[in-house]
Amino acid sequence: MSSSIFHIQDVSWKREQKTILEQINWEVKEGEHWAVLGLNGSGKTTILNMINGYIWPTKGKVSVLGHPFGRVDLRELRKSIGWVSSSLQERLRGSDRAQHVVLSGKYASIGLYDKPEQADYDQAERLMKQLGCGHLIDRLYVTCSQGEKQKLLIARALMAQPKLLILDEACNGLDFLSREALLASIGELAASGESPHMLFVTHHIEEILPVFTHTLLLRRGQVYAQGKTKEVINSELLSDFFETPVHIQWQNDRAWLSVP
Repeated sequence: MSSSIFHIQDVSWKREQKTILEQINWEVKEGEHWAVLGLNGSGKTTILNMINGYIWPTKGKVSVLGHPFGRVDLRELRKSIGWVSSSLQERLRGSDRAQHVVLSGKYASIGLYDKPEQADYDQAERLMKQLGCGHLIDRLYVTCSQGEKQKLLIARALMAQPKLLILDEACNGLDFLSREALLASIGELAASGESPHMLFVTHHIEEILPVFTHTLLLRRGQVYAQGKTKEVINSELLSDFFETPVHIQWQNDRAWLSVP
């Protein structure tokens, strides 16, 4: 029987008398990579904040990496979770060298204040090459493109060797070619055998790679559907989900959405 990466049971969360999440039941098991699909305001970021222990459920139970909330030091738990979001890009210093941005992930700091060992530099270089951004060594972070910055942020998250990697709207703001290059790097990382369990949060169906075998659909703070991606991503179910007619076409194991 496979163990849980995280388990959310009967979770609701209210803020100022407004229900943001309602009756969420969701379990990610060992060996699974999941996509989370929902429109803006569906509650995706709230769930991520809960998995990271930044907010506490109003009702229900949360267990992450085998540790039930209430019986774990959340600061220690967060060291096992990598979270990549475009908002982090803006907090990093443009004057830092690319490899120093990656190295800072070991210390979870903005900027590099510690003195890394040679093994750390070697690991940062290996991760950058693995993600197709090895050519950025010694480049100033500010001179990197949006897509290159996202690759550096993923490498930065991997420096701490997390057990769970959350990619939160990782392709946000990228043009088509940059998006496909980033997705290719994510796909290669997942196939490498060294990948942590990945949670890929998006509102674009075409970004869901074949490696994300399971998908959760979130709408207005509730789980609309969840299960194997090919069973969840279909025209009929998504037309109901989006409350507008859509057509899904599968090509090279990826789903593409169009509006008839």
